Amino acid sequence: MKRLLSRTGLLSGMLLVQALPALANAPEGGGPPDYSGITALYYFLIGVVLVYGVYDTFFKKS
Repeated sequence: MKRLLSRTGLLSGMLLVQALPALANAPEGGGPPDYSGITALYYFLIGVVLVYGVYDTFFKKS
C-alpha cells in the first residue's frame, strides 16, 4: 500500500510540475502584463503547504 501511494504521489507531482507553466497567462501585446495565472498558482502552492502543515501537526501518527 505504501508503495502504491508513493507511486501515485510521484505521478501526481510529475503531472503538476509539467502543467504549471500552462497555468501562467501569456502577456498581451498592448496593455500591462496579466499576472492572474501566476497569482493563482502561488495561492495554490501556499494552500498546499498550509494543508500539509495541518496534516503534519494534527493527523500524522509518529
